[in-house]
Amino acid sequence: SYEAAGVSIKAGDDFVRRIKKKVQSTLSESVLGGIGGFGALYAVKVRGVHDPVLVSSVDGVGTKLKVAFLMDKHDTVGQDLVNHCVNDIAVCGARPLFFLDYFATGTLKPLVAERVIGGMVKACRENDCSLIGGETAEMPGFYRESEYDLAGAIVGLAQRKDLYDRRDVRAGDALIALPSTGLHTNGYSLARAVLFEKFDIDDFIEELGMRLGDALLAVHRSYLRPILNLSRRSDVHAIAHVTGGGIAANTARVIPRTLRLKIDWKRWQRPAIFNLIQKLGEVSEKEMRATFNLGIGLVMIASRRGADRVMRALRLGGEAPFFIGEVCKS
Repeated sequence: SYEAAGVSIKAGDDFVRRIKKKVQSTLSESVLGGIGGFGALYAVKVRGVHDPVLVSSVDGVGTKLKVAFLMDKHDTVGQDLVNHCVNDIAVCGARPLFFLDYFATGTLKPLVAERVIGGMVKACRENDCSLIGGETAEMPGFYRESEYDLAGAIVGLAQRKDLYDRRDVRAGDALIALPSTGLHTNGYSLARAVLFEKFDIDDFIEELGMRLGDALLAVHRSYLRPILNLSRRSDVHAIAHVTGGGIAANTARVIPRTLRLKIDWKRWQRPAIFNLIQKLGEVSEKEMRATFNLGIGLVMIASRRGADRVMRALRLGGEAPFFIGEVCKS
């Protein structure tokens, strides 16, 4: 039987029953029908939006999931997934419309899966994004029984004139940073290799002021609100989401090739988790910069004249921005 082969239809039905109301709480009036169809239907309303552009992205959580398994804490990785995807389209100038997830596991444990989806639901509601569908795959023999993998896809909407364009970036533009909450969702393979050599997941680390596992599971924050608060300010020329590759590599993606970045790496204090990784693993400064966000999750590129206005607007919105450098001629 299918059940004897390791796939439980009953567990799948139980899981859908558990999450149905939670998922429905994210749905906007644009979502047509409920969950369970072959395709999810979304009516795109473009009244007041001239020359609409759909913006999409897909991502995963990476080996941060290994930390979630060890901690037996599964809601935060669902939030990580949604927030990461939201940020990737927000820096283009888009608002999220809907999100879809992929959850694959060796043996479906409805309670664990419910917690993961619960995290996604929380983040979708915070970002005004409908969780309109997903796929749950039970794959015995492919994944370890107690482990799972996650991926998500998001679609958002922008007006063409509101899209950020690297061609607007000029030499002399200022680099304004917003802090991260920790590693976000990048660099975990290196972090785990270094930190688990000396510590257990439940160890309280003096430098961090908390258990190691809690520090590593800090939720990848969403930057949608500060971005929307500044939307279409002519002072902001481009925005970069700092993910894999670090600050310089990701910011370079949103400037013309004829320009370069001048970053003052001493302008901010790095969170303790990064110093701990570098010290224990004897990781070079070059590799740290190319692997981790080092405490910065978002970089806004603003005109020299308008940079102070952008800083004031961000502070009024409850953010803690700081300058980290400028754009220069190559």
